[in-house]
Amino acid sequence: MKATWNNQIIAESNQTILIEGNHYFPPESIKCEFFKQSDTHTTCPWKGEASYYDIHVDGKINPDAAWYYPDPKTAAKSIKNYIAFWRGVLVDPS
Repeated sequence: MKATWNNQIIAESNQTILIEGNHYFPPESIKCEFFKQSDTHTTCPWKGEASYYDIHVDGKINPDAAWYYPDPKTAAKSIKNYIAFWRGVLVDPS
């Protein structure tokens, strides 16, 4: 799978985990130069607290467009630190 925003590939992996329609990418598959930690946090009843990244590409910012679970609940341990996308990030087969 490949995640693209603003005509730039920001993550690519054939080891994503599909949960609730979202592909979660392994942390080593993202291009770190495009990700900046956000102060945003949300809570999922069964996954736990999510943290967010803003995505920066060619001078444009997509706030909170990526999220991950640094300390997920037991039911979601398989996606610990895996990153998922929304807000216009395209996730398609490579």
